[in-house]
Amino acid sequence: MSPILYTPDIEVIDEEERTLINQIVEQMGATSRCAFERHRHALRDAHAKSNGLLKGQLTVHADLPDELRQGLFAQPRTYDVVARLSSAPGDIHSDAIPAARGFALKIIGVEGERLTPDIGGHNQDFLMVNFPALAFGTIAKYKRMLTLLEANAHAPDTFQRLVAGTAHGAKQVVEALGGTPGATLDGLARDNHHPLGETYHTQAAIRFGDYIAKLALHPSSASVRQLTGQPVDDIAYAGMRDAVAAHFAQHGAEYTLSAQLCTDLASMPVEDAAVTWPEHASPHRPLATLRFAPQSTAHPARQVYGDDVLSFNPWNGIVAHQPLGGIMRIRRFAYERSTAFRHAMNAQPRVEPGQASDIPD
Repeated sequence: MSPILYTPDIEVIDEEERTLINQIVEQMGATSRCAFERHRHALRDAHAKSNGLLKGQLTVHADLPDELRQGLFAQPRTYDVVARLSSAPGDIHSDAIPAARGFALKIIGVEGERLTPDIGGHNQDFLMVNFPALAFGTIAKYKRMLTLLEANAHAPDTFQRLVAGTAHGAKQVVEALGGTPGATLDGLARDNHHPLGETYHTQAAIRFGDYIAKLALHPSSASVRQLTGQPVDDIAYAGMRDAVAAHFAQHGAEYTLSAQLCTDLASMPVEDAAVTWPEHASPHRPLATLRFAPQSTAHPARQVYGDDVLSFNPWNGIVAHQPLGGIMRIRRFAYERSTAFRHAMNAQPRVEPGQASDIPD
């Protein structure tokens, strides 16, 4: 099937959406203020715990067909990148508690009309998580789930383990709140596999130049492919950070960035991020190779830069890669509020790196 052409009317905005967004953003703000008082340090609303900050290069493939030569992938070239590996909750917990993992990618020096010029810089952010869909893929459903998510994020570790390990109970809660159970069970009841062996997804759709797509990042070099499905042996409180640091102390890593083009809006909707787009209708196709050399990933200067100075935002990028759908639209407001609060309370500048050397070695 041919890919669907992007047009603005692909997105359908409910008349109550802005009211719901305001309510959700205010609720998230209240939670952030509570977290600040507990830690006396401001954290991200989500993916608060860093598992490593990496510098690397993204090389766009030279032999892409026309439908994949879109946006920053239009021409073969190599970009410097910075990536932040993280755990999904909006607070800091022991890594012994299973959680979704994040991979936020910042591509440096991307030319094109900016989505949010006030951010500054010329970078493109893609935020990915290690499961392909959300349980609550619309704004209305997400608001119903938000209270439960926040309660779980700030619960004692014993309750976190109970929620993560009780798939049947989680399924009942998700169904009662109108969500998609499979996505939540993937996100909550995961094993503690090595984060470098995971495949990461944008979950929600983005504009892909003339088309619509979801992106994914797959392990490709032997050093990380062999980590797929492998548990972290000594998980402890910061086992994920330590496992990432141990790997990059001796090895590099390569990943393949791919695009799944939307070919049918019925089975591959834009407005519901809970729907996994079927691979048989449109398989993921390689776009670029992401490479990391061996490096120090979590020494103090780099960790502070990643946690307190650096920001990642799906709306930090070019118009050719505009985020699409309700979940992405709410992120525009939620990420801006979270970033402004975090930088103000930690007395840190909001800085977009202009070159790889801006990241501490």
